[in-house]
Amino acid sequence: MFKKLRLLAIGLLLTSAAQAQTSDEQYREPLQQVLDEIQQRYGVKIRPDAAMVKDKYVTYAQWRFRPDVDETLRNVLGPLDYQAAKTGDKTYKLKTYQYHLKTPEEGAAQLQELAARYHDQASWEQRKAELRSCMWSALRLAPMPPKPASKPIVTNKRDYDGYSVENVALETLPGVYMTGSLYRPLKPKGKIPVVISPDGHFGDGRYRPDAQKRCATLARMGAMVYSYDLFAWGESTLQFKPEDHRRSLAMTVQALNGLRALDFLLAQKNADKDRVAVTGGSGGGSQTMLLTALDDRIKVSVPVVMLSTYHSGGCPCESGMPVHLCGGGTNNAELAAMAAPRPLLAVTDGGDWTAQTPEVAMPYLKTIYGYYGQPDLVQNAHFPKEGHDYGASKRQAMYQFMTQHLGLNPRMAEDAAGQLDESKVTVEKQEQQLVFGPKGEKLPANAIHSFEALQDLFNQNAPQGQAKQ
Repeated sequence: MFKKLRLLAIGLLLTSAAQAQTSDEQYREPLQQVLDEIQQRYGVKIRPDAAMVKDKYVTYAQWRFRPDVDETLRNVLGPLDYQAAKTGDKTYKLKTYQYHLKTPEEGAAQLQELAARYHDQASWEQRKAELRSCMWSALRLAPMPPKPASKPIVTNKRDYDGYSVENVALETLPGVYMTGSLYRPLKPKGKIPVVISPDGHFGDGRYRPDAQKRCATLARMGAMVYSYDLFAWGESTLQFKPEDHRRSLAMTVQALNGLRALDFLLAQKNADKDRVAVTGGSGGGSQTMLLTALDDRIKVSVPVVMLSTYHSGGCPCESGMPVHLCGGGTNNAELAAMAAPRPLLAVTDGGDWTAQTPEVAMPYLKTIYGYYGQPDLVQNAHFPKEGHDYGASKRQAMYQFMTQHLGLNPRMAEDAAGQLDESKVTVEKQEQQLVFGPKGEKLPANAIHSFEALQDLFNQNAPQGQAKQ
């Protein structure tokens, strides 16, 4: 009975509002009132956060209704920068506008439109040059900030079964330090390949066991590997607040950190400049694609659980700067294609936004690589029953690809049955991997301690006449 009375009251209220409002008042109604009518009219449930509807109004509210509930919701919520995400057959949850996320159908349509812009190597190279130039500017890295003259801070070398680990910090901007772990083969012979490993948004950062196993196994196979923290994660929180990780400039700092990591590894006396690779998962996969698109020094690329046509990364550290607006709009599939004809392995799964990559993005990538006569240099390892991680099976696929294209020696890490064996890797505690000590007591005296100071560094580097951000 109460429910019927409530619906009757809502109906009377809406009828009264509709009669009272005219174009002079822009047919203005409270958002909650409009949502109540949508629920009544279409037989759906909408779950908003109370803070999202408080003091919010919809102009021309009744004029936005259509026969289809999804179209009605788009019309009503779009001007407020809200979206209705389906949580069930007839249930929805209100979210702020997900600028980095399209529908799978929209992503596929965009890729089809992009692919129609070029038809051979020359036209693709022109598009690639246009994108790359814009990307450097979008990241505020044109020109690149001057590199500090300080030497790397290297501490606490540990020797294990076939590899060693050292803690390494690099000053990437004046007073800004990137921290990481450097893995080396114990008995390197001649020039050896190098791998940078940008971290993703998995728990415990680069300290987690699977990250250590991955980097140590590559080192046991003969590579030098630098695994480094995200900005405002790990030891970076000695300088910046964790919430600073979700500010747009984080994307720039992480790109800069990756480039400085390459500088560091390639400056090692036994580094092979012709065998340079990058691999990371999730947010680290975003960095993998971005760095490869920007820097031709990278020869082999393995982005993990991130290559998608419709998802650009939900964190501002992946999409906060307008990189994906370059060239009239682009997406991660086109950015990944900028690796061509360098070997690329896209590792994907069935439990996230990479589920459609084999059917949608891979034919496109094969076409781009075909412009160079090398369609086999782009590969896909797809795990339809797995989810969003850099798990054991995904690592095995990466090891095989790196072995093929970096000339690694898998026998150094194989078990008696000839399988790549991670069991001989010593998983360290986080405390052992800290560069600056358990309480940050070894952080250099010139270290800055605020996001505002970081912004000042970029403003100082901005070209004359460029607007400060």
